[in-house]
Amino acid sequence: MTTPDLPVTPAGSAEGHAHRRIDLTKIGAGRYKATNARGGVVAIGSGDDPDFTPVELLLAALAGCSAIDVDLITGKRAEATAFAVVAEGEKVRDEGGNHLVDLRLTFEVRFPEGEDGDRAREALPRSIAQSRDRLCTVGRTVQLGAPVDYVEA
Repeated sequence: MTTPDLPVTPAGSAEGHAHRRIDLTKIGAGRYKATNARGGVVAIGSGDDPDFTPVELLLAALAGCSAIDVDLITGKRAEATAFAVVAEGEKVRDEGGNHLVDLRLTFEVRFPEGEDGDRAREALPRSIAQSRDRLCTVGRTVQLGAPVDYVEA
């Protein structure tokens, strides 16, 4: 729900980085290539090959977005000695159509012994909450919902 007295400002608009875009092209039967503005490429498949499916990419985006947030915050205190995130959910088909439910990110993060590691361990729950509640654009978009326009060029 949008609060009427709070303006909506594009994140990063001061730097001109608010707009995001990828281009998707077909590269084979049930296979596509997503390319970003920096030239990065990700192969996307229908599940009959090793390529990530769109659902797997959504889970990876959720995990990656929050992992970056958490790593940046805790890494100011100590570098993690182990850092892993599992993203999972159940795909269902119901009156709302196909969608995911029970989305969950599980963080397994370890820090070195000592004062810096203790500070990082102490910051971990708060950094996960900040990512969930405010920082992670992907997670916030999924949680808040956003209309998607489907148009023909």
